[in-house]
Amino acid sequence: MYKIREIKYASKSVSIQVYKIENRKRVIVRHIGTARNQQEKSDLLALSKDFIEKVSKQFTLFESSSSNNILYVNQTDFIGVYYTFLYELISKLIITIGLDKVKNNLLLDLVILRMIEPASKLRSIELLDEYFGLNHRRQSYYQSAPQWLVLKLKTESFALRFARKHYAFNFDLLFYDVTTLYFETFEEDELRKNGFSKDNKSQQPQILVALMVTKEGFPIAYEVFAGNTFEGHTIIPVVKSFILKNKVKEFTVVADAAMISIENIKALRESKINYIVGARLGNLSNELVAIIDKSISRKDGKSIRIKTENGYLICSYSSVRYRKDKYEMEKQIEKAKFVINNPSKNKKLKFTKSNGQNIELNQKLVDKTRKLLGIKGYYTNLEESIAENKTIINRYHELYKIEQAFRISKSDLRKRPIFHHKEEPIKLHLLICFMALLVSKHIELQTNRSIRNFIHECKKITDARLINKLTGKELRIRAKLNPEIIEILQKLNLLT
Repeated sequence: MYKIREIKYASKSVSIQVYKIENRKRVIVRHIGTARNQQEKSDLLALSKDFIEKVSKQFTLFESSSSNNILYVNQTDFIGVYYTFLYELISKLIITIGLDKVKNNLLLDLVILRMIEPASKLRSIELLDEYFGLNHRRQSYYQSAPQWLVLKLKTESFALRFARKHYAFNFDLLFYDVTTLYFETFEEDELRKNGFSKDNKSQQPQILVALMVTKEGFPIAYEVFAGNTFEGHTIIPVVKSFILKNKVKEFTVVADAAMISIENIKALRESKINYIVGARLGNLSNELVAIIDKSISRKDGKSIRIKTENGYLICSYSSVRYRKDKYEMEKQIEKAKFVINNPSKNKKLKFTKSNGQNIELNQKLVDKTRKLLGIKGYYTNLEESIAENKTIINRYHELYKIEQAFRISKSDLRKRPIFHHKEEPIKLHLLICFMALLVSKHIELQTNRSIRNFIHECKKITDARLINKLTGKELRIRAKLNPEIIEILQKLNLLT
């Protein structure tokens, strides 16, 4: 049987030891420490009792205080840190958005890790253990991952419900755009196809990802297409599916100029979908350009509205845009003249044209471009009584918010590189990225901080991991919340 011994010294300090009797002799098993006041003595006695319990499984008849909350430096080892605060904070946001209803801890943990340190799925499982002490078996991922794809529609419904409740989304305005994600291979399949690449990787197979966001930039739906799909062919099926699924009556979609075509305009009108899209003025007829040149006032903020087969064409003028357009045009003209004067460097440029075997300046195109300097165009079917020109222009300019969402997704969450080569894992990867994007965008909108800055600040609140060498038990001590974190918690309504 183990016992506790107290040795008092003249200095009023007390040494605490654990001993046992062997062959009628006292054998010191462990010197616990020396106390210089009553509190230290109480702590050392608690440590002694836990040590006895550990080495002998010997329980006392009386309740004793746990030594796991007592830090005694000489009997403690530092073994590292966990970022549990960050994990808990993101978990609360996941619950706020409603993603916890997917009821899959491994999937949600991968979403959290995607926000903190994007990596392959198997590497992410290792980091979950390293950063948070969460143990997931690789086999669990292989077994359950194929079942997660059915969660796409459910995840989008959670996003839509949250957007309606917290961002007052009422289906009146939806922003639409697409991007491409390429693969480090040259082999195509049914999904990964060569096509026009926004990453300048046209020789490598890719996929096309469409994203829909609210006017604040909060994502509510996405879709995946084969990499050789023309982006203008995606908007109609995606938007019509969204309207049908959510039984929407009034709807306006905002998209860039790549989405505009006579077929798309016709389909949008037939489906009674309002639209605001960018216009490529360089593709207009000379007659229409002449009307614009004659009608528009070259003053900042001035605009005109012209009825065309694609709906109303709204054109606005900006002196800043004029200077930018003029500079770029003159630079292109200089390049064209250089090529004309140096036939050995013969190549096709914007303002050159062929005349037999010779290259000459395309003066008609130069004149047409000069008439459009400083002018930006937009197409819409909305009557001026419903949305005046300024409103249309302002709504289109908000399209940058979807570009921000893509930036978060492709840069901060690193959709690329993709470590998968089959359709099912690729779509699963995009599901995880979309869920991470939901949480990340909500953080940015509420805190006015980038997700990278948010992660950086939250990582400062660590849980120090300490081992009690007497009992082998782990003690964790969390850093105090600093003013930056308190401000973040207040803006996220998570300060309790």
